[in-house]
Amino acid sequence: MSSYDDDTLPLQPPVRLPGEATLAAAVRAAPLAGELKTAGDDGEVLAAWADRCRERLAEDEGLLLELIRMFLSREPLKGDVPEALTGLGLVRQAEPYTLSWLGLWVARQIIAETTGQDIPVMGSLAGTDAAALLHGLRSYPEPERGDELAGWLKGRDDDSEAAVAEIASVLGTVSPLSRAVGVEVLSAYFGEEGRLALTRLLEEPKLGAVIAARTGREERQPAPDEIAWVLVDMAAALLEFGGEVGEVVESIAMGMDADEQAGTIAILAFGDHPWTGRVLRVLIEHHPEERVAAAARKALRRLHGLGDVRG
Repeated sequence: MSSYDDDTLPLQPPVRLPGEATLAAAVRAAPLAGELKTAGDDGEVLAAWADRCRERLAEDEGLLLELIRMFLSREPLKGDVPEALTGLGLVRQAEPYTLSWLGLWVARQIIAETTGQDIPVMGSLAGTDAAALLHGLRSYPEPERGDELAGWLKGRDDDSEAAVAEIASVLGTVSPLSRAVGVEVLSAYFGEEGRLALTRLLEEPKLGAVIAARTGREERQPAPDEIAWVLVDMAAALLEFGGEVGEVVESIAMGMDADEQAGTIAILAFGDHPWTGRVLRVLIEHHPEERVAAAARKALRRLHGLGDVRG
């Protein structure tokens, strides 16, 4: 994304879905199956059914909003549910109403198409590399994170030493939130082996400073040229999650008064973190103190000027 948007959908937790064959069987058993050609393989049946759902939901925005609301809340609904949602097989017919597997499946597709957010499916990360694993785990709560990690490790013959090395090797190149997840995973899930891997990274420029800040390693203080990078990385992780803008502002403020914040923000332009511009735009648009917002505007202009110099 190019800038923070108040309507950004926060990252969504993973969904549990059965395989394609089970989903296709549910389509064939739905009240609507008579309107569809159910011949062909499971993928063709699901594609035809998904197209019909999109057509029907496009005709009634209220239905679409209700489906998305049920998906985002992940909570049973009591009372009346639009008959069209049960007719499409999207909602289970016994009260309290919940989304069926098909409802979860198609709502996930629609959200991906409209927001660009690919909501993970439990078990789908087992065959990925470490960077994709950390990207996928960004929205996982407990115990789902542990379950997904167990499946990922199993796919690597439970070789924890190799897994730790692979995760540690990508921490410097992944997104801010993926990096935060990776640090937490190594620290919390891989025991002493994971913590030793983080210790070995402490002397890495920038990355080591972020690891120290996230793990409370006070003996590793950031060098002057690392401070901006650490501040932006911490704020960017919150921004990436889609959290409240107030949290992003507070992560930069760190209890400082407005004058101190303005002075700190001035140095952000001198870091080369790829999320610096996005963090500064949040401060410009949402910081309650005008002098801080003004400092962010000045820093953003300086960042653009330095970018031109750097090429």
